[in-house]
Amino acid sequence: MEINLLTLGAYQTNCYILCAPESQTCAVIDPGYAPEKILAFLADKGLTLDAILLTHGHFDHVGGVEALVKATGCALWMHQSDYTQFKSAENDFFYPIHDCDFCEVHFCQEGELIHAGGLTFSVMHTPGHTWGSVCYLCENALFSGDTLFAGSCGRVDFPGSSPAQMRSSLARLAEIEADLTIYPGHGNRTTLSTEKQTNPFF
Repeated sequence: MEINLLTLGAYQTNCYILCAPESQTCAVIDPGYAPEKILAFLADKGLTLDAILLTHGHFDHVGGVEALVKATGCALWMHQSDYTQFKSAENDFFYPIHDCDFCEVHFCQEGELIHAGGLTFSVMHTPGHTWGSVCYLCENALFSGDTLFAGSCGRVDFPGSSPAQMRSSLARLAEIEADLTIYPGHGNRTTLSTEKQTNPFF
């Protein structure tokens, strides 16, 4: 798997562009900002965007979605719980796609397999940071969004957050035996074994 990282926006959100070797198609995880930079990268690499996979619905992870979908016609995957929040004008954390009529949204479920960019992603529903937070497992990599960071975890003081659900989600991740490489929504990558040994939230 080829993993390309663009760190975008004021919140330094990690946007991952993923494809199988020799593939002409790709998947993008969390295009939070600067869709023009993502499109320029795709054009430079000669890649066609298959699908956008969202780890959750906060504005710093979804800001580039509408422009990318309109430019490429790609599929959009996310958990239904966070999609519902897009339509809530009272929850600014989920801005800016309150109106999702620009595309058909595919709702991912726990254990579902998503095929994009020549790769297969397995969905883990990991609520806590938001109701609909998910992690995507692909080969030996876990794209953890704002569920798990190097040495920390996502905030649980936002609307839709839950400390109890976060503890449960982190406990699930701690039960994974494979030593996965963790690609978080912010900050540096890490490994699951390192987090088990050093992360105070596990």
